Amino acid sequence: MENPAVLKDSLETLQKVVLENSQISSDTFNKYKDKVKRGLRNNDGTGVLAGLTGIGNVHGYVVSEDEKVADDGRLSYRGIDVAEIVANCAKEKRFGYEEVCYLILFGKLPNRTELDSFNELLAQLRPVPYDFREDVIMRCPSPNIMNKLARAVLTMYSYDDAADDTSLTNLISQSMLLVARVPTLVAYAYQAKLHYYDGKSLYIHNPQPELSTAENFLYMIRNDNQYTRLEAEILDLALMLHAEHGGGNNSAFTTRVVSSSGSDTYSAISSAIGSLKGPRHGGANQKTMGMIEDFKANIEDITDADQVAAYIEKTLRKETYDHSGLVYGMGHAIYTRSDPRAVMLKKKAAELAKVTGNEKEFGLYCMIEELTPDIFHRMRGPKDMCANVDLYSGFVYKMLNIPPELYTPMFAIARMPGWCAHRMEEVLYGSRIIRPAYKSVSKTKEYIPIEER
Repeated sequence: MENPAVLKDSLETLQKVVLENSQISSDTFNKYKDKVKRGLRNNDGTGVLAGLTGIGNVHGYVVSEDEKVADDGRLSYRGIDVAEIVANCAKEKRFGYEEVCYLILFGKLPNRTELDSFNELLAQLRPVPYDFREDVIMRCPSPNIMNKLARAVLTMYSYDDAADDTSLTNLISQSMLLVARVPTLVAYAYQAKLHYYDGKSLYIHNPQPELSTAENFLYMIRNDNQYTRLEAEILDLALMLHAEHGGGNNSAFTTRVVSSSGSDTYSAISSAIGSLKGPRHGGANQKTMGMIEDFKANIEDITDADQVAAYIEKTLRKETYDHSGLVYGMGHAIYTRSDPRAVMLKKKAAELAKVTGNEKEFGLYCMIEELTPDIFHRMRGPKDMCANVDLYSGFVYKMLNIPPELYTPMFAIARMPGWCAHRMEEVLYGSRIIRPAYKSVSKTKEYIPIEER
């Protein structure tokens, strides 16, 4: 039987062995700083060019005379500005996520007939087979929905007779299935988590064919199936804004790396889900919400700018929250002046805050966005910094009464068409396995017989 004390001692001993024999010092990295692109980043913070894509474009700066110059952020899908898509859908009072899915996957805006056919196909594919739901979701629940989702997607391989077929027709078929079914898998994984880990009653609702992705998700996660039109519209907006973010973001790049090896769709997408779970990527909105709760608990008056500024300083000094020194929701690898997703979500957050009576808390978010750049500049030096989408997305979800454990899984739902499009592009046009170089810095050593060690 396992002895916890012995196991603890063994692990502590092994930890010391690793630290004594496997460290790579900062001095070593500095020695190769002109050659090693840590995080696949150039010294000025720009990304190393690793490929070409026609799917999404993230614009946050311009390079003028070899200098990185801040610029207003723009995000486009297949060359079309996302802000235009959002504005037109709002003007026509219709949900837009399905149109965005079509655009990202197939490279063109659908006409009405094409969009209707696409929606009908999604409706047919959304239901999860009974045996899959019972055997994969209910019999092996997880306290973390992202891990459950990754496992469920990987298990879909066993239910696909053509799982390893990488022909374009089959890639489209698998992509459609994932875009349609992942929201249902997340909803069921959430209900299983509530039942088996939180002791709540189990509610399993089948997706409704006449509802959009946003409407269906709210319908399936709520015991009474009830939601308002405004709630569905705001969730639809969040899905549109998170659907794609270029080939260089961590999860999209993960999809491309795995796909470049010739592996199957389910392996590639489950790997992307694992990437998105991390707090430096899709899990950042939960970190932001935790930070905000810490602000609220420790600032006497959250409407006082001086008190908020003082707490931001303490956060940057690693004296608060998780002691990381990070102000979550601020700063981005590409965006400098503005993150267009944050700009659009902020407008909806303001609207929703009035309806739900959360205007005071919304003011705190606005102050963090306004004050942090100057405080960061004063404490750590010049840096172009703006609010990123995570500053407001968690707040919006909170006002929609969506529980925190669903924040990152909803990001995964939204990003499914982007991942699938990058997989198709990599399989069709990548043609080479992705293999960057790592320089070995270990010294040559003689082998010592075991009795002489």
